[in-house]
Amino acid sequence: MVDVLGSQRDLFDVPDDVAYFNAASLSPMLHAVREAGDAALRRRARPWTIREADWFTDVERLRSLLGALLGADAEGVALVPATSYGFAVAAGVLGAERPRQVLVLAEEYPSGIYTWRRMVQRHGGGVTTVTREAGQTWTDAVIAAIDERVDIVSVPNVHWTDGGLVELDRVAARAREAGARLVVDASQSLGVMPLDVAALRPDFVVSVGYKWLLGPFGRGYLWAAAEHRDGRPLEENWIVRADSDDFAGLVDYRDEYLPGARRYDQGARTLFELTPMAIAALEQIHAWTPARIAATLAGITADVAARVTAAGAGITATEPRGPHLLGLRVPGGATDRAAAALRQAGCYVARRGDALRVSPHLHVTPADVDRLVGTLAAAVRPPSG
Repeated sequence: MVDVLGSQRDLFDVPDDVAYFNAASLSPMLHAVREAGDAALRRRARPWTIREADWFTDVERLRSLLGALLGADAEGVALVPATSYGFAVAAGVLGAERPRQVLVLAEEYPSGIYTWRRMVQRHGGGVTTVTREAGQTWTDAVIAAIDERVDIVSVPNVHWTDGGLVELDRVAARAREAGARLVVDASQSLGVMPLDVAALRPDFVVSVGYKWLLGPFGRGYLWAAAEHRDGRPLEENWIVRADSDDFAGLVDYRDEYLPGARRYDQGARTLFELTPMAIAALEQIHAWTPARIAATLAGITADVAARVTAAGAGITATEPRGPHLLGLRVPGGATDRAAAALRQAGCYVARRGDALRVSPHLHVTPADVDRLVGTLAAAVRPPSG
């Protein structure tokens, strides 16, 4: 059993009149993250206070914190601006100038889809889209679609539209059996659902930092397995080269890269204004632990699902799903009406595909849940008489 956390609302900048259930789009900001950003801006305003070593120390701290969330060290972590950048690195390494067949989920997040489409346009191959039969889980659908013709399996831990669960351990085992590579988009799970790359053995993991990692926009992450850390980066920048900390020696150009996955770092990776914010966010996640976050949010989403489905309005909830992300489907074309009613009530969810996506974080209170359930049930339930 994992201990659950009480409401952490006092740590977030969420006013009492807001019921925010949209962390899957953009997380609310921790006060500690905001304060770290304010301090970083003050330092950046005075560049004479920034030492040469400061170009490296914070990014390595951040790299270590992210690696620890993956059950790994810093060596496999690259600092990137977005999932599209991380996917592009993975495609460049795994494409290897020959045709590849890539397997993806239907209605998956667009950045990965566009990247794989471009890769097969350049090198040949194709993209296979997995759909589900009625009553079939994403996990079973993916496993059934993997055979010896598949070269790359690109999946998330939960589907971004409604939280539908993909059991990565089972998918990874089947991918290895078939000789396929595994790329995981953890943008909608990392920071909540524990992910151990030593056990899972993926080839690449990508994630943004502004959702469940509670960090700023523009700071994302890529993890690369050891066998892929000598690939060609997307760009050539000075700071990822050997001895780049010797500023006087930068005119002595070096072909060698820094060790590990650092060669894949984005240009201007230091991001003096954003990196301290990302550090503060990851430090808080480590303090809570993903397991405790997951257990707490699972209780909230289970409560929401049980109450709205029992309300007699015909609302259905995604099953099986991740602990933190819930898709609700309303009957009879009432989705627009329900979404409008929720906005009017100061209750924020997202529409993704045909689902109302509910994604709480630890700022959510019982009163927020009451407002969500009551407003949604009233909006969807047919008028009496």
